[in-house]
Amino acid sequence: MEKLKNYIHGEWVEGNGNGIPLYNAVTGEQVAVSDTEGLNFEQALDYGRTVGYKNLSSMTFYDRGEMLKKVALYLLERKKKYYELSYKTGATHIDSWVDIEGGFGTFFTYSGLAKRMLPNTPFWVDGDTQKISANGTFLATHILTPSEGVSVQINAYNFPVWGMLEKLSTSLLAGVPSIIKPSPFGSYLTNAVFQDMIESGILPEGAVQLVCGEPGNILDYVQDGDSVLFTGSATTGRKLKSLPSIAGNAVRFNMEADSLNCSILGLDAKPGTPEFDLFIKEVRNEMTTKAGQKCTAIRRIIVPENLIGDVQNALSKALDQTKIGNPLSRETRMGSLVGKQQYDEVLRKINLLKAETELVYDGQHELVDANYENGAFMSPKLFLNDRPFEKNISHDVEAFGPVSTLMPYKDAEEAAALAKRGKGSLVGSIISHDDNFVAETSWKMASQHGRIFVLNRDNAKESTGHGSPLPTLMHGGPGRAGGGEEMGGLSGLHFFLQKTAIQGSPDTLTAITRMYQQGAEKKFSDKHPFQKYFEEVEVGDSLETAGRTVTDADIVNFSNVSWDHFYAHTDATSLTGTIFDKTVAHGYFILSAAAGLFVSGKKGPVIANYGLENCSFFKPVYAGDTITVYLTAKEKINRGVKGRNIPSGVVKWLVEVVNQRDEVVCVATILTLVAKQSPFIDLNLKNIQKVLNGLTETTPPNWGKMSPQQMIEHLEHGVLVSLGEPEAEKCFTPEEQLEKWQDSLYNHRKMPKDFPAPFLADDEKLLELKHKNLETAKQSFLDNLKRFIIYYKENPQAEHMNFVFGKLNKEMWELMHKKHFTHHFEQFGLMI
Repeated sequence: MEKLKNYIHGEWVEGNGNGIPLYNAVTGEQVAVSDTEGLNFEQALDYGRTVGYKNLSSMTFYDRGEMLKKVALYLLERKKKYYELSYKTGATHIDSWVDIEGGFGTFFTYSGLAKRMLPNTPFWVDGDTQKISANGTFLATHILTPSEGVSVQINAYNFPVWGMLEKLSTSLLAGVPSIIKPSPFGSYLTNAVFQDMIESGILPEGAVQLVCGEPGNILDYVQDGDSVLFTGSATTGRKLKSLPSIAGNAVRFNMEADSLNCSILGLDAKPGTPEFDLFIKEVRNEMTTKAGQKCTAIRRIIVPENLIGDVQNALSKALDQTKIGNPLSRETRMGSLVGKQQYDEVLRKINLLKAETELVYDGQHELVDANYENGAFMSPKLFLNDRPFEKNISHDVEAFGPVSTLMPYKDAEEAAALAKRGKGSLVGSIISHDDNFVAETSWKMASQHGRIFVLNRDNAKESTGHGSPLPTLMHGGPGRAGGGEEMGGLSGLHFFLQKTAIQGSPDTLTAITRMYQQGAEKKFSDKHPFQKYFEEVEVGDSLETAGRTVTDADIVNFSNVSWDHFYAHTDATSLTGTIFDKTVAHGYFILSAAAGLFVSGKKGPVIANYGLENCSFFKPVYAGDTITVYLTAKEKINRGVKGRNIPSGVVKWLVEVVNQRDEVVCVATILTLVAKQSPFIDLNLKNIQKVLNGLTETTPPNWGKMSPQQMIEHLEHGVLVSLGEPEAEKCFTPEEQLEKWQDSLYNHRKMPKDFPAPFLADDEKLLELKHKNLETAKQSFLDNLKRFIIYYKENPQAEHMNFVFGKLNKEMWELMHKKHFTHHFEQFGLMI
């Protein structure tokens, strides 16, 4: 039987013991063996701290985000084989989708967050700068850097893929190397996904390691700077947290434990209401999804005492209709537990529940294409606790399977009290259309819950469900749930980052943070900052504008244009007792006038105004005052773009408006979208002529079979096609892929060297020459390029067919020619 290999210190290593046999949860057949015997865990941790940390921490947050996206795309292309393995864990197709593609989705989400909100630096400036001296020469801020250690991540058996990827999404993005230790059960699925992550070559060396099997003494070697993340039972988690190596070395420890989550049916949600039906459906789903093997599953069903019978009957009918069996069958809606060992453990807990509460539903379902003897199948079981404030077993014992307990309540006070008797939960839900009931209940139970999910007829269609943790929301909970926090958007990274206060002068903090700090030296130049591409802008680039004297007419005109007739701007007789001496200019006029002073009217790389932050007005500006503006590049934010957006980044500019007495009257931060420099040649005849001067009959190609003249005539042919001479008869790209291909014209990725032109013959026959020599071909090409430029000036709405990209307009043809020309000029080494 195949042994699962472990991946440590950069190598695939097989354990040398007998290992743990892993079985198909549906058929009982052995699938693999997990074995960690003989592994050098001390070496593995050291390898992560040294090689892994060096490689990951040197990357920027932005680049790590791009890395997550590439990994997710690579895995998504190979998802079919993961599903085939997932079925062996007892998971249905929907269960597998949540685990597999839910895991990939977490990578995609964190990639998007990084590329929108995190800096293109290896550190992250956290919070505002604090002015801690009277004259502003001594400032302070905080930076976040990757914790210098390795993260040991111990995952549960219920989500072999998502469990691994949701932890890795934050640790890798934070720049911290990780060792993944999945539960042996289902680890053959984790192993398959992990193998592809390594084979992709996307992750830097040492970034991740895998231990498939028992953890051995791996936690004996953790030290200061390392972290441990644990998902599993609260009992095991508490034992690990108290280990001398963890407690004694101040190792960061995050625990996410199973919990006795509840769902509350509102007093208003009587049979016949949408909320009653939603409640039954939600509870049924949470009992049967993953066969109840979810840390967020509903274990306690809290219902108005007069509706206990209605809920019991409706839920029993819903469970009766849930077909259980082989996940490969289309009829199956609930699969098996992950294995016989887990079956026995759930059965033990069920017997404990039976000691105090009544089993009111035990549907012995006939299995679909399976049998109870070979597989780890268990029918759903519903208990009734008729006195939930006296019988505590329902609040103490969790059967980690398709098991839940009904319990009655009288009012919102009791509902919240019962919810809190779980002693800390990952999630609690309230299904009600009575907002007053929801509000009163939710804030009272919030202290014992990591998440509160409210469901009613208004949000049901778009709801993600009681049991679905989301990457942008915190996953964790107090007390029994472990007291930990995972995901939660960017806040999930903080666990892996060291927060450090930085103090110094404005120039020092500017140098450290790479963000301009007020009071630091400004860099003036003759070139207007708005005429610089994103790559050219440097933090500290500044502009001092001319002055503008504000007039009474300015104030009156702005009132009329804006319809802002506030008395301080328009009525001098109403200023007694105010802070103003006479009618004052509008604050927004000052900001608008400032923009008029610093904006460059000439077309350049600045695409658009992207936003405004932290605008403050400090002193009034009266008619007769003269304002001057200092514009300074404060921060640069790299930005991922999609579709037909121009590749660009965001530049934050500090705007300081001063009056004739050099008093600051307004400070704001404006954001502009600034284009990045294109790597492609511009369609400028003189530039192209200059490039072509370097091409001779003997210039060899760096790739391909074209001769210099064939290349020029090939480009000329493309220009003629863009003029409709001749009009291309067809596009070779399938219709469903056409938009994607057209979008690619807008990005800065170069054309592939080995792209086969679809309009050439199958035998790759090259274009036949029509010009007598290279020089004649060059001139004809330039003449037709000039015609192209004039044609689209005279016919800006014209469109013509392209063989690969379909029908293109003026903008698209220009982008295509820029890429195409650059591709072939580089083919012959003409562009340096």
